[in-house]
Amino acid sequence: MAGLQQGTLKKLLITACSIDPDSGKISLKSGEKDKFQVMMNPQSYTHQKKISYNKEKTQGSTGSNSRFHKTLPDEIGFKIEIDGTGVVRDYATEDTDENHYPTKQAADVKTQLKELNNVVYDYKGIDHEPQVVRLLWGSMIFYGRLASMGLTYKMFKPNGEPLRASVDLKFTGFVSKEESSLAARTSSPDLTHVVEVKAGDTLPLLCNRVYKDSAYYLAVAEANGLNHFRDIKPGQKLIFPPLS
Repeated sequence: MAGLQQGTLKKLLITACSIDPDSGKISLKSGEKDKFQVMMNPQSYTHQKKISYNKEKTQGSTGSNSRFHKTLPDEIGFKIEIDGTGVVRDYATEDTDENHYPTKQAADVKTQLKELNNVVYDYKGIDHEPQVVRLLWGSMIFYGRLASMGLTYKMFKPNGEPLRASVDLKFTGFVSKEESSLAARTSSPDLTHVVEVKAGDTLPLLCNRVYKDSAYYLAVAEANGLNHFRDIKPGQKLIFPPLS
């Protein structure tokens, strides 16, 4: 029988981040209260990628043609368990003796939730919004803000104080100013374009070139005050407004 794999079990670590107001650069905070390490790793986590489509009908069209609008921030979701019974030994956060037993018990559920809230939920800074955090677990590295937190309390003391809690967390991705500017494209259909008509150009052809969809030719004709979409000449400059 193969032996047990040696090494320390990696625990999911949530660390608060600071954002430089000028450069938008992200850096990790170093305080003890700026970190939350889970007691028990999630059994699984979800990673969602989302895309937004423009489904508005254009003038003169009879059907809806979903057209790419933009990518939305990724989302990460998982559930963690918080134990205050003392049954679960938190080797990652507690000091241990020579026999690897904790020298003190983990904090109660209320205290642990307060520590988690301080990192992911409580409003911080002059913007009065939840701070950006980094999720680190194995090969998973994710920067984002808390989108939702659901609490389910289980097992109670005679006075009603919970002994365990399940915490369902969802985070939406955060993109720095630098990353956002690198991702921006000057050819985006969400920007206004001025195009000079060349010989052989037609309005549907130009719409397909700018919007990747020729169906917008009537809307563009209206935006340029054209009585007919065929009333274009070489050298004429046309405005192609943003779709959003």
